[in-house]
Amino acid sequence: MKLYFSPNACSLASHIVLRELALPFELIRVDNQKKTTANGDDFLRINPKGYVAALQLDNGEVLTEGAAILQFLADQVPEAGLAPANGSWERVRLQEWLNFVSSEIHGGLGVLFNSAIPEEVKALFKATLFKRFAILVQTLERQDYLQGERFSVADAYLFVVLRWAAFFDIDLQQWPALARFQQRVSARPAVIAALAAENS
Repeated sequence: MKLYFSPNACSLASHIVLRELALPFELIRVDNQKKTTANGDDFLRINPKGYVAALQLDNGEVLTEGAAILQFLADQVPEAGLAPANGSWERVRLQEWLNFVSSEIHGGLGVLFNSAIPEEVKALFKATLFKRFAILVQTLERQDYLQGERFSVADAYLFVVLRWAAFFDIDLQQWPALARFQQRVSARPAVIAALAAENS
């Protein structure tokens, strides 16, 4: 498999999960501005959507969209327990969390990267985002991970997008449960290895 990624992007979640599962893969860096890979290939020919992550399977198929990639990967090694069994109620709850992280946290932080948005408008976006943080806090105050005491693909995704808070001077220490979550996940060997590989 080939994972197309950009440093500090949401593709890091797929990268972490690949390492958690010890699956063989090739890491291919993408220039998000030029839409080219590190060796000069046109990334739009691989993923016409033009953004990472993209996972190219050994048969040539390309899968995009983080939540889909994360679940696909987890299902390759079900015994690792990074996602509940397909068709189970617990899997539906995982999908609920993946959608929440995607729409409310990823979307809520991602919009702040847009330099065309006035600061007073960004302040409104932040106020909404902080309400979503409160929902996470309610869960993470009583358990280590989104679905209980076991790390899942949803936690990998949440960890990655919460890292973006630092770009906007949002100090997660204001929400101790979120800060503890970030510290807990950042200590995982797969996370350490993925970050080192992307920053080398």
